[in-house]
Amino acid sequence: MAQRRTFLKQAGLLLGSAAILPHTVFACNRAAKKLGVCLVGLGNYSENLLAPALQLTKHCELRGIVTGSPEKIPIWQKRHGIPDKNVYSYETMNGIANNDDIDVMYIVLPTGLHAEYAIKAAETGKHVWCEKPMAKTVKECQSIIDACTKNKVKLAIGYRMQHEPNTQKVISWAKTKPYGQIQKIQAEIGFNIRNPADTWRMKKELGGGLLYDVGVYAINAMRYTTALEPISVLASYENTRPEVYKEVPETTIFDFQFPEGIQAHGRTTGRENINILRAACEQGWYELSPFQAYSGVQGSASDGVLLNTYIENQQARQMDDDALAILQDGPVLAPGENGMQDIALIEAIISSAETGRSVRIS
Repeated sequence: MAQRRTFLKQAGLLLGSAAILPHTVFACNRAAKKLGVCLVGLGNYSENLLAPALQLTKHCELRGIVTGSPEKIPIWQKRHGIPDKNVYSYETMNGIANNDDIDVMYIVLPTGLHAEYAIKAAETGKHVWCEKPMAKTVKECQSIIDACTKNKVKLAIGYRMQHEPNTQKVISWAKTKPYGQIQKIQAEIGFNIRNPADTWRMKKELGGGLLYDVGVYAINAMRYTTALEPISVLASYENTRPEVYKEVPETTIFDFQFPEGIQAHGRTTGRENINILRAACEQGWYELSPFQAYSGVQGSASDGVLLNTYIENQQARQMDDDALAILQDGPVLAPGENGMQDIALIEAIISSAETGRSVRIS
């Protein structure tokens, strides 16, 4: 089926075990060189997750920063040993084109700024890693892909879950079907946010709300669990606290129809703690709960099989995998086309929720 082939191609699954378990495959052929990574944006995710993870990687290391906050520069230089020549502002980052210390620019900015700075990064001739969600619109996503193609650099989207071993097992089951044909998918993620901070994630233009922030995890999970692309969606919004959620919905519900009669129910919410991916099949079921977390991803199946493989750091695994793709000139696990498809589905969800009608997905 064309839609199955499309997803497999986007997700890199046609590479078989090399794509599903890249560390195992590449373990015997590791490159000695380490790639220099420059973090573009020094917010919480860079400071508390990516920078520490880069201390654990085998194939890349933190060598540069781009920031609009001068007060952060001495702190980062002292903590990570970054020389003055590898410190840039958003206005001077084009100078990275002439800096041989830096091989990769990792875009870690609010979603609404991804396209602008990912394109600037590509134009330096450096490889681009872009945090999820890829961008706010399909048009922006395509502009990033085009810029990377034009400048002959690799583009990887920061879908760390696709690098996580329990998730990779679920991805592999889309092909092997150990519990028979999938019939239903449930992918829900939410938090009991009593007093949500007025962050950029809750701004319509900069972040897009929970649908963009964590909804991409649910949408991407539906796609990699089935290895198919949905054909239609019916969505709706719920907002019990309009005084808090002024620009974006508190809850978004989205029900996809997939080929082969598969139904998929998704939800993002700021009203309830929930974090589950579940596949109901002809001969049993399997689930991950939590399916999206910085650590502790785990699950089980109807026959007692446990999904509880542990890794020390997801971000380190993600960045090492993407570094190896560059060093060995291979495909990345989560290319730009994969990220763009999730944004296309978000646009379909928004259209359906706003009109109250099912939206056909081409």
